[in-house]
Amino acid sequence: MVKEKALEPVNNNNLSIGLIFGLVTQGAAIVWTVSMMMSDIEDNREDIIKNQLNIQRLNLAVQTQAISNARIDENIKAIRDIMERSP
Repeated sequence: MVKEKALEPVNNNNLSIGLIFGLVTQGAAIVWTVSMMMSDIEDNREDIIKNQLNIQRLNLAVQTQAISNARIDENIKAIRDIMERSP
């Protein structure tokens, strides 16, 4: 016949220590995760500012180029008119 061993009661101190250790570990992981997220957000903010400045420079360059193209077109039209009028 197999003897059944009575289950020993769980020591509350060990359970409490394990629970506290687990909670502290999770708390530290949460703090670390939030810290990393804040760092990433700050890096992204800096990248966004750099991109906005680049876009502003590109917009200015495009506007300048559009004005130059319009002037070139007008000069070409004037040259055609002169060429068509000459005998």
